Amino acid sequence: MVSMTFIDFKKVLLDAEITLPKFSKLIKVSDKNIQSYKKKGEVPNAIAVIATCFATLHKAGHDYRHLIESLELQAKTKKGAGFSKTKKKKEEKS
Repeated sequence: MVSMTFIDFKKVLLDAEITLPKFSKLIKVSDKNIQSYKKKGEVPNAIAVIATCFATLHKAGHDYRHLIESLELQAKTKKGAGFSKTKKKKEEKS
C-alpha cells in the first residue's frame, strides 16, 4: 500500500462512518497521536490499513466495532501470552 495522506485518511473514516476520536479509542491509539499525522501530511501504513479495512467492512454491511469488541473479550479471557514466570525465577537463582 502506498502512503495515505491525512486528508484521504479522514475520507476513509467518513466511509467507515466513524469519527477520529472513536477510531482512536477503538484501536487504542491516542487521539492526539493520530492528530499529529495531520502536520506530517500522511498516516502510517498500519493506521491506513486499519481505517481502510473498517471502511471496507462497513460498506459490506459488517459491524467491525462488534468484531473489535469480541477480540477484546477473547484477549481478556486468555491467560498470559505464553510466557512463564518460572524462567525469571530460574535466572534470579543463577
